[in-house]
Amino acid sequence: MDPIAPPRVPAAPAASLPAPPPTRRRLALVVGSGSVKCAAAFGLYRALLREGIPIDRVVGCSGGSIVASAIALGFDPETCMRLSAALWTREATRHPDRLALLRILFPRLLGFEPGRFGLRRDTALRAALEGAFGGRTFADARIPLHVTATDFHTGEQVVLGTGSIVEAIRASIAIPFAFAPVAHEGRLLIDGFMSDPLPVNVAMREGGDLIVAMGFESPYQSQVRSAGRFAFQLSSVMTNNLLKASFAFHGLAHHGEVLLVVPRFEQRVRLFDTDKIPYIADVGEQAIAEHLPYLRRLLAADPATAP
Repeated sequence: MDPIAPPRVPAAPAASLPAPPPTRRRLALVVGSGSVKCAAAFGLYRALLREGIPIDRVVGCSGGSIVASAIALGFDPETCMRLSAALWTREATRHPDRLALLRILFPRLLGFEPGRFGLRRDTALRAALEGAFGGRTFADARIPLHVTATDFHTGEQVVLGTGSIVEAIRASIAIPFAFAPVAHEGRLLIDGFMSDPLPVNVAMREGGDLIVAMGFESPYQSQVRSAGRFAFQLSSVMTNNLLKASFAFHGLAHHGEVLLVVPRFEQRVRLFDTDKIPYIADVGEQAIAEHLPYLRRLLAADPATAP
C-alpha cells in the first residue's frame, strides 16, 4: 500500500496556540466511532470551511480518532478522504495471529496474556497509520486534539492529548478480540467506543461553548447464522444503547448547546467500502446543512448572554 503524503504541517506546541477571542463562542467538533462511516465528518468539515466557521477543538473516538486527527492537523478535505481510503483496507486487518487462536484453545498450556491478545496482527495497520501520519505528535496539531480510549481493567475513559498521534489512534481503535490492547503509562488501553462511542464529555470539560457531535448507529444484522454475526449483533445493541444514553445525559448536563448530527445512509456501507467515501462525505455534508442556520445564530450570539 502506497503511503499517503499529506502536506507538511509545521510543529506548533499546543501551549503556543492563541486563545480564541473572548467575543466569539468556541466550537468543538466530536467525531464518534463508526468505522469507514466516520468519513462523513469530512463532509461536515468541508461545509464548515465553506461557511467560514472555525473549529476550536476536535475530539475523536475509535474510527473517529483518524478523522479527528486529520482535521486537527489541518489537512484539506480531499487529502482527508484519500488518507481515510488508504487506511480502511482489508490488507490492514488481513493477517491473523494464529498463536492467539491457539491460546484461546489451550490457555493453560500456552499461557494467556490480555495485553498481547488479538486475533489479528497489527503490523500492516501500524504501517498504514505511519504512512498517513508519520511521526506527527499532538503538538503538531493546528487545532487542539483529544483522542479517547478505554482502560481495559477499569472500563474508565482515557483521554490522550500528548505524544504520538499514531499511538493514540492505535489505542483508540484497539477493537476487542481483533487487535491487542495498547500499553500506555501503566494502563492497557482498548477501543474508545467501549467507554463512550461519542465522547461529548471531553469537549464539555475542555470548554466548548458549542459542540457539534457526529455519531453513527451500528447496523443490526438481518440474519444471525454464525458466531461472528452473533458477536456483531451484540456489539450493535451495546453501542447503540450506550450512544443514546450517553448523549441524552450530556445533553441534559451541558450548560451550552450540543448539536447531534447522525448521517442517514440510503446506500448500504460495509466496513471496507472505501470506494463509497465520496458518497459518505456527501451524506455528512447534507446532514450538517440542515443545522447550519441554527449554528450560525448560536455563533452570532453574545457569549456573555448565551446559555
